[in-house]
Amino acid sequence: MSQRRLFRPVVLRLIGRPGGPPQILGCPGPRPSRTTLLGVLAGVLLVASGAPVLAAPAPPNPTDGQIGAAQSEQDAAAAEVGRIAGQVAVAEAELERVGIQAEAAGTAYLLAEDALLQAQAVAEQAAAELQAAATAVSNAEARIGRFSRDSYMKGSTLAATAALLDAEGPGELIQRAALLDYVGANEVDVLGELQVAKVAHANADSSARAARDEMAAAEGAAQAAKADADARLATQQSAYAEVAGQKARYEAELQAAQIRLLEVQGARDAHQQWVAQKQAEEAAAAAAAERSAREAAEAAAAARNNGPHDGGGSGASSGYVKPFSGRVTSCFGARWGTNHNGLDVASSIGTPLYAPVSGTVKRAGSATGFGLAVYLLGDDGAVYVYGHINDYFVRTGDRVVAGEQVAEVGNRGQSTGPHVHFEVHPNGAMYSGASDPVGWLNARGIRVGACGG
Repeated sequence: MSQRRLFRPVVLRLIGRPGGPPQILGCPGPRPSRTTLLGVLAGVLLVASGAPVLAAPAPPNPTDGQIGAAQSEQDAAAAEVGRIAGQVAVAEAELERVGIQAEAAGTAYLLAEDALLQAQAVAEQAAAELQAAATAVSNAEARIGRFSRDSYMKGSTLAATAALLDAEGPGELIQRAALLDYVGANEVDVLGELQVAKVAHANADSSARAARDEMAAAEGAAQAAKADADARLATQQSAYAEVAGQKARYEAELQAAQIRLLEVQGARDAHQQWVAQKQAEEAAAAAAAERSAREAAEAAAAARNNGPHDGGGSGASSGYVKPFSGRVTSCFGARWGTNHNGLDVASSIGTPLYAPVSGTVKRAGSATGFGLAVYLLGDDGAVYVYGHINDYFVRTGDRVVAGEQVAEVGNRGQSTGPHVHFEVHPNGAMYSGASDPVGWLNARGIRVGACGG
């Protein structure tokens, strides 16, 4: 559902200052071990035989007691950080759980919206039927009135007419007319139409009432589900913020303890090595992300311009195009009593999202839970959903081709980090029938490389 936030222990580095002692700064990352720090310190103090000694002030030489005390203080602070980190992990998992449930509630709200529209259509149809029935009743009554008037003016027996008008219902009226041999075949037909029209009137009125009741019930259920999901998400976000704040305070204490330890150990070179390694890792990760996005863009462009494209995993010879690029953070499946109906893929805000296959945009814009979303009905009959997007570049009813950009990654709605929530509905339903996107894409030549894919 959401991109996990990573909480790293705090380590420190020493930087030189002309004419003064080293200064120590805090940086996120893994904490160097005591063995590593002391080894580097020894390397600074010892020089090879015959090698020139650099013109630099000698580092302090703390006693074993000073180093032991600083080490104990750091170990105690690290233990507290470890303890609260476990609580943060629990709170983060709970936040993800309620976030997924909130997404499910949003989908339920969309289903209720659809039910409201259908109920409204039924009510409008029933109203039309009601009007038609009322018109039929009025016409039948008018015909009977004209028949009675004509009979009177032509001198028909008044007593017989009075007997007919005194009847309590259409059935008794027909009986009396037959007995008096007064009403002919045409008049009986008029009375039959009157009875049918009244029955149609009653049926139409009943249908209209039932449709209105169904609409009201659907609206109430949707509002209750949305309110409940919003309340639970707000509560868990507050709990998560509290425990995250506690962890930040403990990390500050650990940082202070590490500063005191590193002051007596002289770990500048150790940290510089860590910085170099960290920079290399970050550069490699950035290059991998850039390469993934570039491959996806190239495959999408090839699909738009030249038809099916084999992009080494980004596209496929089947004519499908990889719709996203980034790191999968949450897979499809049941969790915490509900189902996560899609695949969460983390990448930076603004990363392009493509149509995997040509099709028609069924919905584009605001969507409860997702903030903004695009629903694409592919020519293959499946519906593809992009949730939590930052912006979209299509409108409802637009035709798109495979590889065309339809949206970009965002962090809107019930989201805790920049990512896209991607769903596949093979049965063509807008809000139900979700299937595992990894299996669906892999079967069409698009390798996702996560969640068992």
